[in-house]
Amino acid sequence: MSYTVCSSERLRKSGADAETKAMLYLMNFREDSSEMNYFIVDFFNDITGMDRMARKLWDVQSKATKTASAKVIGRELVTLFKNFLSDFSFVDYIIFMGGVPDTFRKDSSLNVFDISNIKEKALSSVREGLIDECKKKEYINNSEITDVNIDKFLEEIWFIIDDKEPQEYIKQIIKDHPSIIPSDSKLIGIFNEIRNKQSELKNINVEGITIDRIDEVLSYGRELKTQEIRLLVLQRILNADPLSKGVPVPFMPIYLKYPEERRERLLYDCQSAMCRALFNNSLAQAYWTLFDYVYTAIIQNPNKNMDDIFYSIPDDIVNACTDFDAFSLKYFIAKIKEGISQ
Repeated sequence: MSYTVCSSERLRKSGADAETKAMLYLMNFREDSSEMNYFIVDFFNDITGMDRMARKLWDVQSKATKTASAKVIGRELVTLFKNFLSDFSFVDYIIFMGGVPDTFRKDSSLNVFDISNIKEKALSSVREGLIDECKKKEYINNSEITDVNIDKFLEEIWFIIDDKEPQEYIKQIIKDHPSIIPSDSKLIGIFNEIRNKQSELKNINVEGITIDRIDEVLSYGRELKTQEIRLLVLQRILNADPLSKGVPVPFMPIYLKYPEERRERLLYDCQSAMCRALFNNSLAQAYWTLFDYVYTAIIQNPNKNMDDIFYSIPDDIVNACTDFDAFSLKYFIAKIKEGISQ
C-alpha cells in the first residue's frame, strides 16, 4: 500500500474560508463527528478527517463557488476519485460546495444528499466533467477510468451545500453552553484565526511525498486537532490562554499560604489537572458543563471571590470532572476569573 501527494495548492480567501467551513463541518455537524481527532490539511485532499488512532479517514474536497455548472462540479470530483482508486480506504467521500445551480437537485431543500437527489441531465454532466478531468491528470491511469469505477465512485459521494455563515460554525462548538457564546463579530474573529492557522500549514511542502501507512501523514505536521481548535475558541472567549504558566491573581492567596518549598509542585499539579480535563475526550461534556457553570457564575456575580464560586458549584457537576481536585478546581476558577477580567 502507498499513497503519493499530488497538486497541493494555495487559495484565495474565499477558498480558504470554504476549507475551514468544511473542517468545522466534519468536526461538529455529522453523526460521527465525535470520532474526528485530526484534520489533515491539503495532503490527501483539501481536508481529511482522521480518528484518534489514525485508522479511519474522511475525504473532503471543498469549493467556494455557488454557481458552478454540473460539468464543473464533476471536474472538481477528480481528487476524490483519485483517493477512491488509491490503496487507502476512506469512510466517506464528500464534496463541500458553496452552492449548485437550480437545475442540479431534484429536491432543492436537501443540502446533504447523494446522487439519488441529482437530476438525470445534471448527473450525466457531472459524469462527463469527471471523465474529462481524469484524462487530464497524470496521476490517474487511463485504464482505471471505466464505467464500472465511475459508477461505483459516484454511488459513494456525498454532496454538502454550505448554508451557514462563519459564526454559525463556531457557535456549534459551544452550542450546548449558550451563556458563553460571544458576539457574532467575536465569533467571526475566531473563525478567521482558525482559518489562518489552517492556511499556515500549507507552507509545509509535501508535493510528491509517498507514504505507506495513513499514520505516516502525521510526521509532516499538516494537522490540526479537535481539542486544539476547542482550546483556541476557549482562549478567545476568555481573552487569555487557560493553559498559560504563572499564578493567576485570584489564586495567589492559596499559593502564598502554601509551604514555599512545595509551591512549584502545587502549581505544576494544578496546571496538569487543567490539561488533563481539557483534553479528556471521554469527559468532554462534563468539562464544558463545569466551564459553563463557572463562567456564568463569574459573569453574573463579578464581585464573588474564587471560594464563593467554588462552593456554589453543584456536587454532580464537580464529581463528573474527575481530573480536578480541590486545589486544581480553584486554580481553574481563578484562571477563568482572571481571563474574564482582562
